[in-house]
Amino acid sequence: MPKKVLSAERPEGSSGVQYHIQCGPGDVARYVLLPGDPGRVSLISAGWSAHREVASHREYVTHTGRIGRVAVSCTSTGIGGPSAAIAVEELLRVGADTLIRVGSTGALKKDVRVGDVVITTGSVRLDGTSAQYVWRGYPAMADYEVVQALIESAEKLGKRYHLGVTASTDSFYPGQGRPGFRGYITHASSHIIDDAKAAKIVNFEMESSTIFTLAGLYGARAGAVCAVLANRESNQFVAGAGISDAVEVANGAILILASWDAAMARAKKKYFYPSLLKH
Repeated sequence: MPKKVLSAERPEGSSGVQYHIQCGPGDVARYVLLPGDPGRVSLISAGWSAHREVASHREYVTHTGRIGRVAVSCTSTGIGGPSAAIAVEELLRVGADTLIRVGSTGALKKDVRVGDVVITTGSVRLDGTSAQYVWRGYPAMADYEVVQALIESAEKLGKRYHLGVTASTDSFYPGQGRPGFRGYITHASSHIIDDAKAAKIVNFEMESSTIFTLAGLYGARAGAVCAVLANRESNQFVAGAGISDAVEVANGAILILASWDAAMARAKKKYFYPSLLKH
């Protein structure tokens, strides 16, 4: 940790080391995977060709390494929008430009089984953090290149996956329709699952809307792939279900994105489109 930061307005060291994630310029790759759980960082980096721990501070653990020849990093965000926003802010400041959340989720549809993975196309902003950045009407969209790379990775690996809209909440209990302590729940919370299902929302989680909103505002790419631990229709919950599949899909997507980025650079194109690969 830097002994002295530049100012209260710029809480970073003179060399650019960020106050919370404890990473500076050169410590992270442009491609960064974002699990919530700090313990999941080592699970993700175990699938790389090489890795090292760069920093560990509070809920933020960062590993940097390679998948083949592609440089990649992984930083845990903790639970919820506030801590995820800090991670995104500070990672972008030290060189990241592509972020993929690798999380866990609860499904709202019968055909989404526990152990499957969900690839998010966009998120309903039921969080509070993103509202402190921009008005509620601003969309929390996943980047189309990241979504396509996650789909291709899942297909190549033969994983069972689903695609659709996610709802991000700030509350794991009443905010997702679970009774709080001593059965506390509001009228709105008691109806949120039915309302979400009517709106064709696939799943609940707690970070993607914040990550997507900030990425959109700052010109970064972001996406999310989450393991389904719970299904609210069947009332089933299996801790750890599908996590290894979500990790494999995310790691595979990094290689795919890197190959597409190289193709765009060769063709001097700003946006990816499928026929670009024929050049």
